[in-house]
Amino acid sequence: MKTFTPPQTTLHASDVILGLMRIAELDDQAIRTLVGTARDAGINYFDHADVYGGDHRCERRFGDAISFTAAEREQVIIQSKVGLRDGFWDFSAEHILESVDASLAALRTDYLDVLLLHRPDALVEPDEVASAFDALQAAGKVRNFGVSNHTPGQVELLKRSVTQPLAFNQVQLSITHAPLIAAGVAANMAGLDQSIDRDNGILDYARLHDITLQAWSPFQKGFFDGVFLGDRENYGPLNDALDEIAAAHGVTPTGIAVAWITRHPARMQVVLGTTTPQRVVESAAGSDVRLSREEWYRLFTAAGHILP
Repeated sequence: MKTFTPPQTTLHASDVILGLMRIAELDDQAIRTLVGTARDAGINYFDHADVYGGDHRCERRFGDAISFTAAEREQVIIQSKVGLRDGFWDFSAEHILESVDASLAALRTDYLDVLLLHRPDALVEPDEVASAFDALQAAGKVRNFGVSNHTPGQVELLKRSVTQPLAFNQVQLSITHAPLIAAGVAANMAGLDQSIDRDNGILDYARLHDITLQAWSPFQKGFFDGVFLGDRENYGPLNDALDEIAAAHGVTPTGIAVAWITRHPARMQVVLGTTTPQRVVESAAGSDVRLSREEWYRLFTAAGHILP
């Protein structure tokens, strides 16, 4: 498993992150097996959100099942997200502070290594976010900050008031759902849907400003439409390519789907949403695969993206 220090942080982070959004119904032993498998595979980064499972439920399940010694806690990175509520988004200082305290209690930890603002709040007041971040940092409750699903302009707006580095942006990305990459490849092509910039240049902005992108839903066809792995009816050529490239590198197609993301020079992380330990092992193996340009572009075009 490759590790690196994300820019604007002092963290020692794994390429692959284990997301815990689906553990609400797992028993303690299943959670311990999932997390233990991830750690054995070299994953040291764990992703939560206050909303996962509803009202911090997944965070509580994690806290109930996993007990870290002080030394172990320093070896792992725990990230959570805040801002989504029942029917509305809320970046008010009051909600951020209350939610982080609830996350810490649920996770049974004194601090979060990373806190992300979950999705853009149309009613955001950057000064309120800044006051909450200042209070959390001063109290030692949060060590690093970032956003999720934010455009460059939304990040710039926050930066007018927020003094801490916004070091991360978690965004949806897979081989088949790749507008943040595909639009740039087809730039300036009139009449081609792929050329439409749907996110105001998130990828280039992240590279220019040392923001680490975290790719969620790395195996999804689209927005929670199911996985492309094994879907030969809709993605036959892609699965053929995945099989052949996987065999050449001695990993599974799952590993190659991870490697396609980590091969990009933006140095992205991959956020897994699986609760299957074997899928975690296969995904982690992809971190050590470096695809050639030919392999990377073969997967890109086999997924249906166009090279003009």
